[in-house]
Amino acid sequence: MHQFEESVYQLIVETSTNLPGDVRRAVNRGRAMENQDTRAGLALSTITRNINMAEEQISPICQDTGMPTFIVHTPVGVNQIELKKDIKSAIQRATKNGKLRPNSVDSLTGENSGDNLGSGTPVIHFEQWEEDYIDMRLILKGGGCENKNIQYSLPAELEGLGRAGRDLDGIRKCILHAVYQAQGQGCSAGFIGVGIGGDRTTGYELAKQQLFRAVDDVNPVPELDQLERYIMEAGNQLGIGTMGFGGEVTLLGCKIGTANRLPASFFVSVAYNCWAFRRQGVKMDPVTGEIGGWLYPSGSEVAMEEPVQQNETAAAGSVPPKGREIVLQTPISEEQIRNLRVGDVVIIQGEMHTGRDALHKYLMDHDAPVDLNGAVIYHCGPVMLKDEEGWHVKAAGPTTSIREEPYQGDIIKKFGIRAVIGKGGMGAKTLAALKEHGGVYLNAIGGAAQYYAECIKKVNGVDFMEFGIPEAMWHLEVDGFAAIVTMDSHGESLHAGVEKESLEKLATFKEAVFK
Repeated sequence: MHQFEESVYQLIVETSTNLPGDVRRAVNRGRAMENQDTRAGLALSTITRNINMAEEQISPICQDTGMPTFIVHTPVGVNQIELKKDIKSAIQRATKNGKLRPNSVDSLTGENSGDNLGSGTPVIHFEQWEEDYIDMRLILKGGGCENKNIQYSLPAELEGLGRAGRDLDGIRKCILHAVYQAQGQGCSAGFIGVGIGGDRTTGYELAKQQLFRAVDDVNPVPELDQLERYIMEAGNQLGIGTMGFGGEVTLLGCKIGTANRLPASFFVSVAYNCWAFRRQGVKMDPVTGEIGGWLYPSGSEVAMEEPVQQNETAAAGSVPPKGREIVLQTPISEEQIRNLRVGDVVIIQGEMHTGRDALHKYLMDHDAPVDLNGAVIYHCGPVMLKDEEGWHVKAAGPTTSIREEPYQGDIIKKFGIRAVIGKGGMGAKTLAALKEHGGVYLNAIGGAAQYYAECIKKVNGVDFMEFGIPEAMWHLEVDGFAAIVTMDSHGESLHAGVEKESLEKLATFKEAVFK
């Protein structure tokens, strides 16, 4: 098995940097459905550009490379202990080379292992089978979409849909509600895997297993095939759209599987996956460990055509060409912020600072290491590499902002922060602070890690490396960093509006469909 570790490394790199062909076709179909002159349409254009950049540069499509999860089928007699050692070695190597972000954190101490190894990571599921080759599959599912997974215990009362019973119609309601509750926080347009039955643990596992199916396959169970098609149609009528901006495309794929259950339990488990649907697999020789073939179409076989753009803002893919474009040099004044409205495009020049969960918690009770008056905080955990010249940004898209809702309003007022950049929007407490203090929330395109990395021209410094690379406070010099105002200083929130409208549309699907 002298080639096995190298083969695993190749699988990791391909999965992280090159979306497979079936996923690319789904994204292309989504772009064809969306009006290109809308925020959602142009967000899809940025996504397309980012997919191409990641493939060309062999860099992570999204900075959050998730918790690597392997499904491995081996012939009888293959030493799984040795395979696990080689898998871990390949994970360490891929992390060192910037193909994976160090994501393994001790749940008690908060310490990042730095190499993606630790208790429970990576996740490796082994199963023997009677075939004469090794089948290894890998999924990299980021935390933003992992947080939008949801499990229902039937019967249940669901917002907008009423009672969901222990039948096919109750399952239908659960899945539609799962799509609704994700909004733009899971980097829609997305894919969902659904597990019906099992217990609480195996239900979620079954749901994630559905994500290994080909996007274009047909469910062999007629009732589930019908339900998958229905969910795709109904889900896209909710109007959530790409990044939660509103639009025609909310779902790119839906796969449903079943397992037997206990008489007393009826679980419907939904695994939500963002548009950056990174999963791939290989057939391997059980003697040498060499790759004998890829299990999903190569991304290089499916072109992602980028539309011709009319101006620089459209090229950023953040907003429609008709939107106002305002260039802001940091530090930013309150007067400049008060002049912004939801829908405006902001182009940031100058220094911004990353800040995630650990930093926000710290700043509640401590001073900041730099002056944040008039500053921009970017909810981002980048992929970073260091050489003799210093630190370099390899991937730097936004993380889901709602996690910082307990802290953000207080921190805005305490330090004089004028702009917060992230994805998916924030809640009422932050909106009130933006209005009182004079701040804005800027929505960047989730998953567009290569596009935004290109806007970062220099790493000025870093604080709190003890938090780990993703949670450290990076001070970044940017040029042409484009994002859209989705929460302004006048109390307006695009996210609240889309959520309200999509709930009204969800309620139209209350009546039974399957009998």
